[in-house]
Amino acid sequence: MPGEGSADSGIFFLGEAPGYNEDLQGRPFVGAAGQLLDELLSDIGLDRSKVFITNVVRHRPPENRDPLPEEVTACDVWLKRHLALLKPRVIVTLGRHAMGKFLPGESISRIHGRQRKVDGLLIFPVYHPAAALHQPALRGALAGDFAALALLLATQPVAKEPAAAEKKAADQMTLFGK
Repeated sequence: MPGEGSADSGIFFLGEAPGYNEDLQGRPFVGAAGQLLDELLSDIGLDRSKVFITNVVRHRPPENRDPLPEEVTACDVWLKRHLALLKPRVIVTLGRHAMGKFLPGESISRIHGRQRKVDGLLIFPVYHPAAALHQPALRGALAGDFAALALLLATQPVAKEPAAAEKKAADQMTLFGK
């Protein structure tokens, strides 16, 4: 499943893997976790169509299990292409699997809601919306993470409008999953 959204804002959301609804619709974050993500984005004045959303693994693991390391590695080429083309100003990792791509060995419960620089990339780990659905006590922390994200975005330089060729390449990548 390809990612979707816009490169214009420079905000890149990275989840774990497609779930059941995502697999059916061929779009990331369209199930209950996606509805909560949309709500969290709206709460901080962002529209889903203005950010880019994708996953570490581009296929749904059998029985919705955690992605295996070899699956993550196999899909890494797509993540690298997205990052090279979109050049995001911030990468918001949704949950521990996405966080682990940039901050291996860290604990999401310890570092969520705080920015980190990794290899020149600004990483902002937050809890996964699905975690807040399964553990309602995390919902306040997730809302706090998004409030902290809004403050970070307010202090970061605004992304420049992408060059026409970059924008066309990003649009094609979204449409064709490349």
